[in-house]
Amino acid sequence: MNFRKIVKLGSVFIGAALLTVGLSACSSKSSSTTDNLGLNQKGTLTIGLEGTYAPYSYRKDGKLTGFEVELGKALAKQMGLKAKFVPTKWDGLVAGLGSNKYDVVLNNITKTPERAKSYLFSKPYIYSRYVLISSTDKSSLNSLKDIKGLKFAEGTGTNNEQVAKKFGAETVPSGDFTTSIALIKQGRVAGTINAREAWLAYKKSNSTTGLKVKDVSSEQKAAQVVALFNKKSTKLQQKTNQALAKLRQNGTLTKLSKKYFNGDITK
Repeated sequence: MNFRKIVKLGSVFIGAALLTVGLSACSSKSSSTTDNLGLNQKGTLTIGLEGTYAPYSYRKDGKLTGFEVELGKALAKQMGLKAKFVPTKWDGLVAGLGSNKYDVVLNNITKTPERAKSYLFSKPYIYSRYVLISSTDKSSLNSLKDIKGLKFAEGTGTNNEQVAKKFGAETVPSGDFTTSIALIKQGRVAGTINAREAWLAYKKSNSTTGLKVKDVSSEQKAAQVVALFNKKSTKLQQKTNQALAKLRQNGTLTKLSKKYFNGDITK
């Protein structure tokens, strides 16, 4: 073999070696950005939600969909991860974080001082306004100051329940928004305090005959809806906030909001 061929082959081997090192470095760098997040499953963002609360997360033709489902997928993609959803009933949803059932909860969770004692929050991605829903025959029920002593259907442990109790209502446990409305129609409760967005979604495909709704945002400021993490998940919280900022900047948050709520509720 002549000298020129030896040099040529040597160059090929060196180039291949450098390429391998480069690819290894890139691979190492890519994986290191997610491997240190303390995920329950490598390469996967496991998300807890109810899956029964339209338009946040629900099933359509048997497939999980909704605002927070699409948001979860978009967040995972921004972080170089794959989204995996774990539908869980509300009464055990938040507790699932403590048992490492998932990495984060996306379920119209509001930021409260009480939750801050045990969990970490992302930056808000929804600002939820409150409405008071009752039957049309409740002519004297028009504001939060009128609900004292009355029975109100609310989800146990929800911010809606806290607001109802704050203004003196007697709360009756309700599993979901549709159940709360049914209890009102049946005359078993006087009304419910809930999210304006849930009401808008409900009336798109359900009869609202016999019901009235009052905006009470002047009496109770908008709730900040956030992603919920374990106290130990500080790095995941940081990465999620970075991803949320990008989704807000590139218009994805607004686009999803208009798709599911017919308006921008992310500001």
